[in-house]
Amino acid sequence: MLGKMIANTFIKPYQSPVFDDPKNYGLDYEAVTFSAKDGVELSGWLIKGSTNKVIIQSHFGVQCSRSGYTREGKGFIKGWDEDVRFLRQAKYLNEAGYSVLMYDMRNHGKSSLGTLPYISWGKEEAKDVLAAVDFMTNHGTYKDAEIGLLSICMGQGASVAAFGMENGLKQYENIKCMISVQPMDYTCFVNAMGLPNFLVDSTTKSIKKQTGEDFNELTWRPFVKDITVPTLIIQNMNDSYLNEEFLNELYEELNVEKEILLLDLPKMKNALQNRMACYNWIGENSEPILSWFNKYLAAPKLKSSVPSSQN
Repeated sequence: MLGKMIANTFIKPYQSPVFDDPKNYGLDYEAVTFSAKDGVELSGWLIKGSTNKVIIQSHFGVQCSRSGYTREGKGFIKGWDEDVRFLRQAKYLNEAGYSVLMYDMRNHGKSSLGTLPYISWGKEEAKDVLAAVDFMTNHGTYKDAEIGLLSICMGQGASVAAFGMENGLKQYENIKCMISVQPMDYTCFVNAMGLPNFLVDSTTKSIKKQTGEDFNELTWRPFVKDITVPTLIIQNMNDSYLNEEFLNELYEELNVEKEILLLDLPKMKNALQNRMACYNWIGENSEPILSWFNKYLAAPKLKSSVPSSQN
């Protein structure tokens, strides 16, 4: 019973609503929908800036949506003292000339239930990253745009897996770079939680019973070698779930131009907040994000005006 309860916190869909709106930041945008190749419909926002350079943001999993993390409905242990609003980075990216596609992965936010009606920590969600890139590659005036990937936690796992897919991201020459925020797979996360072995086993067995998948075998790690674009890893070294050996091995496995940015963020009240601190940091610190994307993406062809923030 306890193993199933823990399992549901890892795989249960729709644990976070879309709680924010680009209008709150004075951003010009359109609501968009597009479908993955298996027919799952995905919902998002296309925030309008340059037509020749686009950032696709893939959010972290389970307790998140395109808008970020909200404390609503999260029980006694909160991930942060306030909502973590991903539209903050969309705002500064847009003000720097970028268009930004923010979307809900399957089983999250306002996107449809997946063909596997559970969160898979990257394997199934890789289809959504591929769909997002395909959508922008074929979307009107954006079809010639260069693309940067801002991929967060499970979003980065899904992005890595999408590079390894047959007819996956490797076929898209318009993808120019990626930022990987706090990479982690299921096995790494469960081990870092410090659960007794019997609970780890019980949780994994419960997940397999519900999904038909052994999540220890779903890792995106074998596909790191398939990444074809310059990659920046961002990691909070005070993240309570950090496995430094995992991080170092991942960095060594990257066969592209690469950098790693290690943050020393203040320690927080609980383990979840120590991890969430990095997600909040992204919204407050534009320079490293813009510097990496500006290095690899074309100078913007701007619209007649870029809306300024109302906040």
